[in-house]
Amino acid sequence: MEYVILAVVIAVVAVGAIAGLVVSGRRRQQLPPKSQAPVITAPKPTPQEPQVGEESAPPTEAPRRTIEEVELPAEAGTTEAPEAVEAPEVVPAEAEAAPAVEVPEPTAGRLVRLRSRLSRSQNSLGKGLLSLLSREHLDEDTWEEIEDTLLTADVGVAPTQELVERLRTRVKVLGTRTPDELRALLREELVELVGKDADRTVRSTRHEEGPAVVLVVGVNGVGKTTTTGKLARVLVADGRTVVLGAADTFRAAAADQLQTWGERVGARTVRGPEGGDPASIAFDAVKEGIAEGVDTVLIDTAGRLHTKTGLMDELGKVKRVVEKHGPVDEVLLVLDATTGQNGLIQARVFAEVVDITGIVLTKLDGTAKGGIVVAVQRELGVPVKLIGLGEGADDLAPFEPGAFVDALIGD
Repeated sequence: MEYVILAVVIAVVAVGAIAGLVVSGRRRQQLPPKSQAPVITAPKPTPQEPQVGEESAPPTEAPRRTIEEVELPAEAGTTEAPEAVEAPEVVPAEAEAAPAVEVPEPTAGRLVRLRSRLSRSQNSLGKGLLSLLSREHLDEDTWEEIEDTLLTADVGVAPTQELVERLRTRVKVLGTRTPDELRALLREELVELVGKDADRTVRSTRHEEGPAVVLVVGVNGVGKTTTTGKLARVLVADGRTVVLGAADTFRAAAADQLQTWGERVGARTVRGPEGGDPASIAFDAVKEGIAEGVDTVLIDTAGRLHTKTGLMDELGKVKRVVEKHGPVDEVLLVLDATTGQNGLIQARVFAEVVDITGIVLTKLDGTAKGGIVVAVQRELGVPVKLIGLGEGADDLAPFEPGAFVDALIGD
């Protein structure tokens, strides 16, 4: 029995060995010959970010060039030179950013052209006086109304009394009054009150010592830097060459604002660091003006409260430092015409620190009252030389008494 079991086990082992040999032989027949190179498949392209409208589109394979389409480098010894490619013209950044130089509007007759803007806010004075003077009986109550009209227009007490007395006398002599006669009478008296013989020329002509130096002063918020820029346009329109001095180093972007005004008319701006010494910048501006041989140097000073003694003393220092080069020809005080009698207080303090030679009245086209022209001249003893009548670049006009009064009383 034991021999039978042993024989069965041997038979099973033999059958298994034979089966293994058969399977191994079949596998060897399926393998490629050793000398054959393996086939390498190209890696799949990396999926790209889909563009708009391509979410569902299958990826496209980039076109490939054949070996015949590839250009080979020229062989050594060939004389054919490569084609020259012209380099693009490089435009400097400064030339690209330079603004076009503007041609300012002529100043001759500018106030006449701006008369409508001035008359919009001044008719209450002129037309009010004409209406009162046209009454059939001019009693004491009427003359008191005339006085009130003048005082309300910021003419001032003393000028008002003078004008009323002259009107009383002339109306009594005239007797019967037609509207045309009244208008001519009122115009004549108002022109006399404003001052027709005052010298209102801005001294901006170069002299033997060098360029004319114009110092622009005033309190905060009156439009001083803008007025300086507009004044540069006035001078350029009259044929002057100008250098601007940005001595307002305390207000942010004041120098940038002034430089923009200068670039528009081709005037150079001398400036310094923010918070720097204004007297030093003013000195450098005049120095540059002398070196360049310009006609006028305009210096914009920092706005300052007239109640601050230290700031006012600093303004005096700026003027003294500039005078080391030569005399200051003009000191223009910029006043906001809408401030009325408060502007007179400012004017008085500035006149004590620097010798004011002229007044620039801004914002005269708004709610300002025309009588401030008379009052400020009487207060300082200096003439109004320029008036601002709007926000436009050429809305600063030389003051002309006749045109101003015509705007007051209307047609």
